[in-house]
Amino acid sequence: MGNALFALHGEAELGDGGANSFAADMVEATHDTTKLKRTLVAGGVGKAAAALCLALFRSPAGLFLRKKGLFYSYYGVLFAIVVFGVAEAWTGLWVSHNCRWRAVGMTVLWLSVLPLFFLAGVASSAILK
Repeated sequence: MGNALFALHGEAELGDGGANSFAADMVEATHDTTKLKRTLVAGGVGKAAAALCLALFRSPAGLFLRKKGLFYSYYGVLFAIVVFGVAEAWTGLWVSHNCRWRAVGMTVLWLSVLPLFFLAGVASSAILK
């Protein structure tokens, strides 16, 4: 029965919905414009929401408390990630109207990995605080 389930649905659809399925969606988005749009919009909204949540409800910890410049850079980078997340979601909607802009969508998709790493590091330091 397990093999029948995988025959009906792809492995990425039966995943836990976490980082593994998002990574699988990113790889599949390189071949499918519909998945590219969905990945860009979901990733952009998710990054913007996570950065806003960290900026509003979690104070900086660890290294960010050593100097005032680092303290202010914490909020500056989170604000930049919110703006990038909104721009990423907007790009996903923009790409969906014209398939010729797919290369722009792919570039934004692969550039979106960098803010994701920063968010993961900041969120883990805020949780471990």
